[in-house]
Amino acid sequence: MLGVSDIEATAERIAGHVVRTPTLASPGLTALLGVPVTVKLESLQRTGSFKARGATAKLLSLGRAERAAGVVAVSGGNHGIAVAVMSAALDVKATVVMPRSAPARSVAIVEEAGASVRLTDGMAEAFALVDRLREDGLTLVHPFDDPAVVAGQGTVGLELDEDADELTDVVVSVGGGGLISGVAAALRARRPGVRVWGVETEGAEAMSRALAAGGPVPVELSSVVSTLSAPAVSQLTYDHVAALVDEVLVVPDREAVRGSVEFAEHAKAWTEPAAGCLLPAARRVVERVGDGARIGLVVCGGNASTGDISSWVERFGLR
Repeated sequence: MLGVSDIEATAERIAGHVVRTPTLASPGLTALLGVPVTVKLESLQRTGSFKARGATAKLLSLGRAERAAGVVAVSGGNHGIAVAVMSAALDVKATVVMPRSAPARSVAIVEEAGASVRLTDGMAEAFALVDRLREDGLTLVHPFDDPAVVAGQGTVGLELDEDADELTDVVVSVGGGGLISGVAAALRARRPGVRVWGVETEGAEAMSRALAAGGPVPVELSSVVSTLSAPAVSQLTYDHVAALVDEVLVVPDREAVRGSVEFAEHAKAWTEPAAGCLLPAARRVVERVGDGARIGLVVCGGNASTGDISSWVERFGLR
């Protein structure tokens, strides 16, 4: 289990490489949800998501030989972008393995950053290819199963603690669980009374299934939200969530896409559905805890194209 001191040390190490993103009260979302809402805008982070934090933390931890050999990452989008961009900034050669379902814009950004891209039929196949590439000497920058990466993501929680007014409940998206593990570790230490809630989309339920089973289990993936689609969580992230998170809620893809539209209309913020899912989950949190709730939303990323959002809006009949 990570301690807050691990996260604080990581914050100092990566400070010159990542953005301290805005933490703001949102009048529009406050009106929408009927309780005070604060947003932590990781969509404005370097590379467009929180993933830059963990990737930078891992890259800075590498020895000289590891840097020379290069790194490999597996990603549905945002982690790959972060590893590609931050590797280029730190002069480390990177290979990124992505499923063909990954957004075309994300694949293009990874390629433009100079990383080598390998496409597979799905996330399970992507993880299998990464295992073979590691045998060739590449160092894995795992999206969530690495204490250095989780500590990097936890710096989001430190900043939220330092910059936000009173909060009763913080809602965090869950894919493999690296972000919520780090955020929960930071907030439980700094604000022990705050409740932390996770949210997944249907068809990307690796953490909620793990909690039900008592440990990580493989899951079938069918969600359109590829950036939350981990085939299983890790023991590392499971342990953190089981100990520190109040509950992981699951929402339909349709509501996640609706949430992205509502972020644009009410918060004037562009988000991907991996962040859009926060709003239907926050409504459920408010229903449970009542009018005294003061909600914090970790807006994890904004790497969806206008074409992506338009196609999902059409698909789910949200016009």
